[in-house]
Amino acid sequence: MNRYNDFGTYLKGIFPFKVQKISINAGFTCPNRDGSKGFGGCTFCNNQTFSPDYCHTEKSITQQIDEGIAFFARKYPEMKYLAYFQAYTNTYDDLENLIPKYEEALSHPDVVGLIIGTRPDCMPDELLDYLVDVSKRTYVMVEYGVESTLNKTLEKINRGHTYEESVETIKRTALRGIPTGAHLILGLPGETHDDILGHAERLSCLPLTTVKLHQLQLIRGTKMARDFVLHPEEFKLFTADEYIDLAIDFIEHLNPRFVIERFVSQSPKSLLIAPDWGLKNYEFTNKLNNRMKERGTFQGHYL
Repeated sequence: MNRYNDFGTYLKGIFPFKVQKISINAGFTCPNRDGSKGFGGCTFCNNQTFSPDYCHTEKSITQQIDEGIAFFARKYPEMKYLAYFQAYTNTYDDLENLIPKYEEALSHPDVVGLIIGTRPDCMPDELLDYLVDVSKRTYVMVEYGVESTLNKTLEKINRGHTYEESVETIKRTALRGIPTGAHLILGLPGETHDDILGHAERLSCLPLTTVKLHQLQLIRGTKMARDFVLHPEEFKLFTADEYIDLAIDFIEHLNPRFVIERFVSQSPKSLLIAPDWGLKNYEFTNKLNNRMKERGTFQGHYL
């Protein structure tokens, strides 16, 4: 039996061919970086941790896609691609600047859809109107960085928006018929095990399509890394086995209709301070699946 709804199966139900996300850095910033809502960005964030080598803003969007495809096409020459606007806040600009960037990505002959990573406080209705139109001709998903459902945590990590804003924007997006995702970090400073289960229960009430989880990581050059030196007692850095059990506890309380895109993120070893588990994503997922079988559990078990 499938013990949780995985992203690969979800994609197979939409596309008749294998698809892969291609990350794009389109040169955006964030409102908690440029002074609109603060400076310095989120305390945990160093965008180098999730930007592949081909993602450089001096390269055009088309060039980034071509170089990303060249990496994957050696193994899967027939694969198609989803243009993933990933770095920073990919809706934080005027429409006349945003739309040409999205359209450049969609004009690539091997791109079959668009995924936009952004913040819940940066999604105007006019942009949703445009995305509805795009969704009539290709696949579109919007992925919101929620990170936590607790406002005290969001304030501590300098997020610059509230959980209530996340709820409102997720509902607005899903109401338009656009697949809607939420990104969450498990283990943020000061959050308890019960807090984390509460995240799952609160998210379960929302009209989400996907949920993407991410273990807390300490990254060089971030404020959070400096905070850890000053207040290590506020942090719980999980071992791989501890985090596996935590992730399972989380999905036991998660709406069984949601698709789980991933459980972990891998940061470059040159930037990662801790925890360093030495596991590739598929190795982690295999361990998690085996642990779920041992526990005899499944997504939504307690709902």
